[in-house]
Amino acid sequence: MKRRKFIKTGALGGTALGLGGLALQSCSPEPLRRITILHTNDVHSHIDPFPPSHPTFANLGGAARRAALIESIRQENPDTLLLDAGDIFQGTPYFNFYGGELEFRLMNRMGYQAATLGNHDFDNGLGGLLAQLPNASFSFLSANYNFENTLLEGRVEPYEVFVRNGVRIGVFGLGIQLQGLVLKELYGETKYLDPVEIARDVSRMLKEEEYCDLIICLSHLGHRYENPDRVSDQVLAASTENIDLIIGGHTHTFMEQAEETLNRAGQTVLIQQVGCYGVRLGRVDFEVSASGGIGRTASTALIV
Repeated sequence: MKRRKFIKTGALGGTALGLGGLALQSCSPEPLRRITILHTNDVHSHIDPFPPSHPTFANLGGAARRAALIESIRQENPDTLLLDAGDIFQGTPYFNFYGGELEFRLMNRMGYQAATLGNHDFDNGLGGLLAQLPNASFSFLSANYNFENTLLEGRVEPYEVFVRNGVRIGVFGLGIQLQGLVLKELYGETKYLDPVEIARDVSRMLKEEEYCDLIICLSHLGHRYENPDRVSDQVLAASTENIDLIIGGHTHTFMEQAEETLNRAGQTVLIQQVGCYGVRLGRVDFEVSASGGIGRTASTALIV
């Protein structure tokens, strides 16, 4: 797959640039297919908008507003994926009362394609999560949680490949170390595997065996930490290759646009996280040529 270096533009809908600053449209006769990636993270069961009196998020958020925004973007570009980077559960009485059913049903109505698991998604235990899975019509992806000999064995896949307008998009999930964050009795015999090693293997498979044009990691590892030995999205990007976009969660990091960094092969990786509680919707637009060249128009965090 030929890769083009990602170069920022000022706003959505701008021209995607390739190496040397030449627009992809002007340097290649190949038709370009635009893929839009929408994403959330750490929504934490926030269904209603915040009240006008809230000191930080006054009048922001809410499932209905997010649904309307998602629908307007899909009308603009039907070749859209909607993804979530974990911690769907826990944070309002809706979760305490319904156990996650309402969150999943609303995500179905919005048309989510996939999500990964955050540490708070285990707050009702493996049994509680299993009981709610029939209410989710989207996929749960986690490549570094081994669920053998648990209730979730066979219910969570490491990755999935989506096809939009002929573009093959590989999406895989990574979760944070549960020990120390979640009570042992809640996650049981779930085994945590090294996310960097797993990401290297899965991203290589998606590129070389699944022939993916675009590879996305749904990460609940956290954006960055003071401890350089703790795996974060920044560490993951620098230690792997083949990943085009890391959609992050866990640290509730508000990013106005995607951060660009280099992987271990010297190629650009995008990292984006949109805070928490559903008050932002992340958007990244890619343009893919018939030969696999990739450009990016822009990325942003849209106010909900």
